[in-house]
Amino acid sequence: MALSKSQLEILDEAKRVVIETRSGDRVVSTIIWVVVDEGDVFVRSVRGDGGKWYQRALADPEMALRVGDDRFPFRAVPAGDPESVERVSEALRRKYSPGGSLDSMLLPEVLGTTLRLDPV
Repeated sequence: MALSKSQLEILDEAKRVVIETRSGDRVVSTIIWVVVDEGDVFVRSVRGDGGKWYQRALADPEMALRVGDDRFPFRAVPAGDPESVERVSEALRRKYSPGGSLDSMLLPEVLGTTLRLDPV
């Protein structure tokens, strides 16, 4: 199931989103960044492999993003290949202001935690 143009715009315009991941039966909400590139939705863990939401998404890839009252269910798919990593890095540079937070998202040790979110 694909997202509509308006749904992609909501995600593309949001500076921060809430990712809902699961820990057993419990839903855990975490604020993260999201980018949209050529109709694909991506996230990356600023904490690298140590990011708890990232670990939960790998363990149970059925998750969701929330922006205000909008909720989008996804399946997280590892996208640490060089092409996806570069697409996401460029999308982050376009969307977010230069500086410490953006720099942290572009460190070599976090690049491999790039996830593509496929709508379900």
